[in-house]
Amino acid sequence: MSQGIVPSPELIAVVRRWNDAVRLKDRATLVNMLSSSEHLRYQGSAENEEWSGQVFRRGFADHTKEIPDFEWDEHSLEAFECGNAGWAHCTATLTFASNGKSAFHRFTFVLHLEDGVWKVVQAHVSNPTSNMEKIGIEHTALNALIDAARHEFQHDQTEGTASVMFTDIANSSVITRRLGDRRWAEVIADHFALTSQMIEANRGRMIKSLGDGTMSIFASPQNALRAAIEIQSRNAAAASDAPFGLRIGIHTGDVIQRNEDFFGSVVNKAARVTDISGPNEIHVTDVTRLLVGAEDNLVFRPPASVSLKGFGGQQVVYQLDWSEN
Repeated sequence: MSQGIVPSPELIAVVRRWNDAVRLKDRATLVNMLSSSEHLRYQGSAENEEWSGQVFRRGFADHTKEIPDFEWDEHSLEAFECGNAGWAHCTATLTFASNGKSAFHRFTFVLHLEDGVWKVVQAHVSNPTSNMEKIGIEHTALNALIDAARHEFQHDQTEGTASVMFTDIANSSVITRRLGDRRWAEVIADHFALTSQMIEANRGRMIKSLGDGTMSIFASPQNALRAAIEIQSRNAAAASDAPFGLRIGIHTGDVIQRNEDFFGSVVNKAARVTDISGPNEIHVTDVTRLLVGAEDNLVFRPPASVSLKGFGGQQVVYQLDWSEN
């Protein structure tokens, strides 16, 4: 049976060690982390930064010494592996001490297991220039596809792409014992009313309540995330004799509607993402994160690989830092 592609926390750690070694100009670590193969390759931003084999392995550490000292602000890092091969993609802003200027950079890596140790066999670093500046055009085909996915589902459809959001009150059984059933029923009723209001204000629809949680659906991931932020913010600011923490999870994909309810693996995955969230946290899947563009000005923490019940391998999720939005 062929091995599948899975997210790799191990390779994330390897790449971070490489990035630190570049920043610290750690020659021994850099040489050790590079493959000894003559097929080793490197592509940099400058015109002549194309090196290969042992020339690159021996000389890259000297190349890093020529780079002015810089501060490193990582924006994203994800890595995957399949058998003996792995790859990673990273984005970061580098701020140089020599002139105080900051520049956005992208990095990609290909890695290979050599004698049980991950080694870099290909590295690419770029300081991107826009297509409009380079060739006078902007590529729009992929963006158009993503925009279509963002807005495909309408509430009168029975099938389509939508964002599913679950909310759940953390440690509710403990609170119930403290307050008693009657008072807790009042708290839940008020909470559901407020949650429904926030969902509808963001063009969503509450599908059902589930004990002390809710399930809702949105035509776009942006609306789902805005609703989640408002729900967490209003809950945190509420004055109550029964404060509680909320867990929220969101996933986007194809859903099927039957008899005013929704079904499919998207619904199940959104529920599992909620399960791994802590009190006062919002987690979203990598698909939802992809469909929310940078123009939406949402703050996410670095991706994490987690196990979700019923879903094989490691799954990539992002925590939305709602207090910063």
